Amino acid sequence: MSLSIRAARPADSALIFALVRELADYEKLTAEIDATEEQIAAAMFADAPRLYCDIAEWNGKPAGFSVWFLNFSTFRGRHGLYIEDIFVRPAYRGRGIGKALMARLARRCVEQGYARCEWAVLDWNAPSIAFYQSIGAQVLDQWKICRLSGEALNTFARQGAAS
Repeated sequence: MSLSIRAARPADSALIFALVRELADYEKLTAEIDATEEQIAAAMFADAPRLYCDIAEWNGKPAGFSVWFLNFSTFRGRHGLYIEDIFVRPAYRGRGIGKALMARLARRCVEQGYARCEWAVLDWNAPSIAFYQSIGAQVLDQWKICRLSGEALNTFARQGAAS
């Protein structure tokens, strides 16, 4: 059995979108998807992309992926890598694929001199939390993710600067 991880290519657009949908289904967030395959492909495969993807293949079959982008730490004075999505299809779990995807991202951070690698995990996802802790990640309970989107975003954009 063999594992390979490679950078995504434009021909992978449908696969990437399928994996996004599988991840959303696993996280019980399918109703949250309003992105299209074309939007994600445009972000990943533009002339100057700001979104990146690695595809994990097991014996040549797509087994999982990671989607990431650069962020910046003003405290550290340099970029970091933010993992937006990491997912291994259920049939391929337990083979070290998730760990290999994470290790590839960690190596990228070290090689590029990035300050850190960060991501979010749902609080109910005990298997993922245990996995992340097993590789040395800290789960930062004191930090909470804040999100402004949808109608709240539109309303604040219209009214937020009013005096």
